[in-house]
Amino acid sequence: MKALICIGHVPDTTSKIKFTDNDTKFDTTDIKYIIGPYEELALTRLLDIKDAGIEMHITAVNVGTVETEPTIRKALAMGADDAVRINADASDNLFIAKQIAEVYKNGDYDVIVTGKESIDYNGGQLEGMIAEFLNLPSVSGASKFEVEGDKVHLEQEIEGGDLKLEASFPFVVSAGKGFLPESEPRIPNMRGIMTARKKPLQIIEPIGQDAVTEISKFYLPEPKPACKMVDPDNVDELVRLLHEEAKVI
Repeated sequence: MKALICIGHVPDTTSKIKFTDNDTKFDTTDIKYIIGPYEELALTRLLDIKDAGIEMHITAVNVGTVETEPTIRKALAMGADDAVRINADASDNLFIAKQIAEVYKNGDYDVIVTGKESIDYNGGQLEGMIAEFLNLPSVSGASKFEVEGDKVHLEQEIEGGDLKLEASFPFVVSAGKGFLPESEPRIPNMRGIMTARKKPLQIIEPIGQDAVTEISKFYLPEPKPACKMVDPDNVDELVRLLHEEAKVI
């Protein structure tokens, strides 16, 4: 079994976000980058399945410039067997999906795994676009991933319950909450970090695909208003605040 997992290069959630060029560009100054949390959970799940005895070769793929290589190396340190970096700026989801689809075509993979969404743009579009380019079935936001022979048992959280699915290879899946049962990603150990330096990292040039979107403006959310404390015995004041200020009743 060969798995291709898409690795996102995203700002740490503790980063202080700023913009430049009249709020049209993201300011990368002093920003620490990490693997996207959903991709990190997905990679850990694949590694757990491999450790359980299912033969699997895991390739991490990223669309990005040389600045993304430390993030890719972390995926290798976690346990991915090799990696591919498409040497381009990851600025448009359609462009990214086209590049990953091309890697799939050239690698004879059985499954493509993405995160449900990135934590920077939260688009949630990549899995569907890749599947469309390749004419493959896809499962969005899977909360379970169990391999049994040539089948994969999956679940999706839906309104009021869970939807149980079965898929045959090849297909595309995006990992949501619950994809990794214990919800704790694997932390690279020293051996993994040292080994990652020697694992293959192939750098390829992108194929033609025009971007179809562009960023017109970034803006920060409005600051939260100050919290008002109300005496628990003063119900009238609480109702007034909820009605006149919060406007929720």
